[in-house]
Amino acid sequence: MMTTATPTKLKKATFKHIEAELYMYEETVKEIKALRENIMFCNSNTDENIGGGRSSLPSDPTGRIATALMTNRKLQNLESVAYAIETVYNTVNEDYKKLIRLKYWTRPQTLTWDGIADKLYVNKKTAQRWRDSIVCAIGEVLGWR
Repeated sequence: MMTTATPTKLKKATFKHIEAELYMYEETVKEIKALRENIMFCNSNTDENIGGGRSSLPSDPTGRIATALMTNRKLQNLESVAYAIETVYNTVNEDYKKLIRLKYWTRPQTLTWDGIADKLYVNKKTAQRWRDSIVCAIGEVLGWR
């Protein structure tokens, strides 16, 4: 997936936002799981038809849950970001994966760009070019050009 061609240029703010999403990936996955569980297992049967006749809403709880899962915007946004990161991560070569793990998913972060480059056996500029390609690829999957 990654080529040596110049990646599509992202706005600086978009680039930083995608990097922030990479840093927060594990938390995003946990939040997705918590939101899904909240939607599926919390009883939100509030009767808005007080004093009225029968409700016109379907009484199918599975249908209500499915609709809630599909229409929750926060959940949709989190899932699209996680999907983009996972898609790019699963399609890049092992060196790029190692860069993602070292730069974004290692806590506490003790390595500088020079340290990351040393662990990847490349120079600092090459590591940063790889990072640029990764972030731009995630931006493309998200449609954030």
